Amino acid sequence: MFFIKNLLNCLYLCASGIKRNKSIICRYFIVFIFCLVISALAKAQEATVKTFTHADTLRGSITPQRIWWDVLKYDITIHPDYENKTSEGKNTITYKVVSDNYPPVMQIDLQQPLQIDSIVLNGSIKSNFTKEGNAWFVQLPKQKKNAVSQIDIFFHGKPHEAIRAPWDGGWTFTKDSLRRPWMTVTCQGLGASVWYPCKDHQSDEPDNGATLSIIVPDTLVAVANGRLHSKTNNANGTTTYKWDVVNPINNYDIIPYIGKYVNFSERYNGEKGKLDLNYWVLDYNEGKAKQYMPNEVHNMLKAFEYWFGPYPFYEDGYKLIDVPHNGMEHQSAVAYGNLYKPGYRQRDVSGTGWGMKWDFIIVHESGHEWFGNNITSKDIADMWIHEGFTNYSETLFVEYMYGKEAANEYNAGSRKSIKNDRPVIAHYGVNEEGSGDMYSKCGNMLHTIRHSINNDSLFRQILKGLNTTFYHQTVTTKQVEDYISKLAAFNYNKVFDQYLTTTQIPTLQLKFSSNNKKVSYRWTNCVKGFNLPLVLKNDETEIKIWPTENWKNTDVKDNQAMLFQKDAIEKMYYIMTEVL
Repeated sequence: MFFIKNLLNCLYLCASGIKRNKSIICRYFIVFIFCLVISALAKAQEATVKTFTHADTLRGSITPQRIWWDVLKYDITIHPDYENKTSEGKNTITYKVVSDNYPPVMQIDLQQPLQIDSIVLNGSIKSNFTKEGNAWFVQLPKQKKNAVSQIDIFFHGKPHEAIRAPWDGGWTFTKDSLRRPWMTVTCQGLGASVWYPCKDHQSDEPDNGATLSIIVPDTLVAVANGRLHSKTNNANGTTTYKWDVVNPINNYDIIPYIGKYVNFSERYNGEKGKLDLNYWVLDYNEGKAKQYMPNEVHNMLKAFEYWFGPYPFYEDGYKLIDVPHNGMEHQSAVAYGNLYKPGYRQRDVSGTGWGMKWDFIIVHESGHEWFGNNITSKDIADMWIHEGFTNYSETLFVEYMYGKEAANEYNAGSRKSIKNDRPVIAHYGVNEEGSGDMYSKCGNMLHTIRHSINNDSLFRQILKGLNTTFYHQTVTTKQVEDYISKLAAFNYNKVFDQYLTTTQIPTLQLKFSSNNKKVSYRWTNCVKGFNLPLVLKNDETEIKIWPTENWKNTDVKDNQAMLFQKDAIEKMYYIMTEVL
């Protein structure tokens, strides 16, 4: 807005000057240009400078009140009230003391307007607590290192309601097409503390999993992550469904689904043995779900177990669950809302046609089981690890099903959504996500690195190795970068810096000799030290070059000059090419 106002003011000044005296046109033109520059700088500064609060630090950092204890398990009970849009419940947190030197205070996160009613340690010791925004500080007696304890946190209130799930977090209280209650939660980014009290930081997943007990009217069915442990009739018009997850799980992945669900199941012969597949759909969707879902899921599992290794949660099984929003990657309980039709809500995100041959939500959200749920970023600033690899899983799925040329087209087509508005990696320690470019820009970055490595067998080994080396772990960007560079036997750290920390698209400049026997090349518009090697090839020949920021050159054979065509290079690599 500041930019537009100044631009209009400058245009007005110029027009006024022309009317009064043509001799001062140049002066007003200079003023106009000056205003443009100042406005652009102000706009850029406004876009990049952000002020963070103490509340942001409490939410996004490893505070002294968080670092001394490790979550071993969550046992959550939730009783939502559909009519009043309220909830009440309890979370029993089993934790281990991991430090001798710590303040006798525990930070628990629960977002307003929910309230903590009481806190009890080891079943009998009532604990005092204070509140600062969404952070609650619990006074506890000092415990020895390696001691294991349980703390019961009772809470209630009117939780935040999602306005535009899944892009906005919170509870969804809606109705299905027959006007019956339908409820669920979405909370990635906003945090699981929007609906239950927890240690709301991605770096600490419950090592031994979680249970979720959901109390619902006995006319409805409740589904959650993992396996159904028990179903109890409470003799008061309600039923409790208890679900059990045995693997570590992200806080934001633990989700209740409540509605008029029915179930059908099957067993899939996967790389790790028999995998239980369950489909929980609204009763009136059962027929079309049986015709549609299994084939899409089988194709997904074949492709992703080929590229990434075994599905990471055989013990908890795999589920697809009908939801009123588009879909989400909730571990072992993938939310599905894609209308039982190919594409993404009946459109192709790549614009190439390949995206209309398979179900985007089943493929993309299930891809997160490997990248996001198996391998999780410690800080939300590194969410590209979740979204970039999973975006690229779409390309890999297309390649597995339809071939490499189709995959190249799909990947290049997805670039149209890249904005280069701000860096992909955000500020650490304040619960900030980076640019939405973490999706397709990072998918294109990985495709670029793959072509640079020029060894598909090795690249597949890298993807599978990531899921083995960091199995059920939380990681940093540096760990991922270093692992890829080590296995590729080339340091790609500057390449990652380019795509993750800047909005610049690296430009390859080319100059040919008069007889086209020699080509000179260099990188511009790049970070210092940018060193992406390029392999250019067709069915007949290939050439590899190692551009830097300084001019280099190499001899070109007669049949290699065509490899330097701008369109061909940019299809394989997310770069700009200038032939000088």
